[in-house]
Amino acid sequence: MEQAKKTANTNSPSWIEIVSRYNFSDPVRSWWQIINSVVPYLLLWAAMIWSLKVSYFLTLFLSVFAAGFLVRIFIIFHDCGHGSFFRSKLLSRIVGIITGIMTFTPYHKWTHEHKEHHATVGNLDKRGVGDVKTLTIEEFLKLSPWKRFVYRFYRHPLFLFGLAPFLVFVFVNRLPKKFTSSKEHIYLHLTNLALVVTIILMMWLIGWKAYLLIQLPVLYIASVHGVWLFYVQHQYENVVWARADEWNYKDIALEGSSYFKLPKVLQWFTGNIGFHHIHHLSPKIPNYKLPECYNENIVFQEVKPVTFFSSLRSLKLRLWDEERKKLVGFKALRYYSR
Repeated sequence: MEQAKKTANTNSPSWIEIVSRYNFSDPVRSWWQIINSVVPYLLLWAAMIWSLKVSYFLTLFLSVFAAGFLVRIFIIFHDCGHGSFFRSKLLSRIVGIITGIMTFTPYHKWTHEHKEHHATVGNLDKRGVGDVKTLTIEEFLKLSPWKRFVYRFYRHPLFLFGLAPFLVFVFVNRLPKKFTSSKEHIYLHLTNLALVVTIILMMWLIGWKAYLLIQLPVLYIASVHGVWLFYVQHQYENVVWARADEWNYKDIALEGSSYFKLPKVLQWFTGNIGFHHIHHLSPKIPNYKLPECYNENIVFQEVKPVTFFSSLRSLKLRLWDEERKKLVGFKALRYYSR
């Protein structure tokens, strides 16, 4: 955590003073973001329904843009879960539930797991909730040959980004976890019911084939990009993780969460979530204020950005090397087998 110690004392009151300037929503900007995200998405859906009569290639072309807006809608859903999008808890919950149905994500279940993620990110002793499963080298070496194969399969890019995202949003999000409370259990099934009713209604309006030809590619493209964003936020070269006795929330926010620097158009579609180091420092900052917070405070700019091309190198990272305190690929196992 040397970098954070060099850039600033994250325990000093100045940190609270900095983020407090951005820790509140602007109703006009929040509603405008809903309008410029949801309305284009619905219009694209209408255009895709029409395009089915022309060419399915046109439908697929439009689905790429629809997926981009769906990712942006997910960021609204995400902010509602943090209570950063609206000051009203009730309004946040209502908008969160609606956008959750649109993104195939149960609001209460996901919000609970995501808060756990924020409280434990980078903590090697508290992995397992809202994380991409990552083993240490020592843990991997203790596995049976079959479990090693399963882990290698799970961490392979073709599964992790090709199949898993779709499975998560379509199937896994429908199921409760062991720690799901009775109340969250009920909300989960109500969300599932609402989603089923919505799907049946859409199939009744436009036909089951038309619905699937549109919804499946949109959801697939959006889910793959969403999982990739989440992966790069905490799985990248030089990321810092620590055991519980060394773990510090504010230091890990800066060094255990990336600044994923994207082209402006992709930054817009991803709701500025690339400023993830700031988001983890203060999840109460609404997404549309993250660029301001970054541009107006030099300390955030000192965090080395992860670019699109440098992020590709994270595809080879599979295990945490506690000896060298870094993420490594499976090739590093050769060093331990000597």
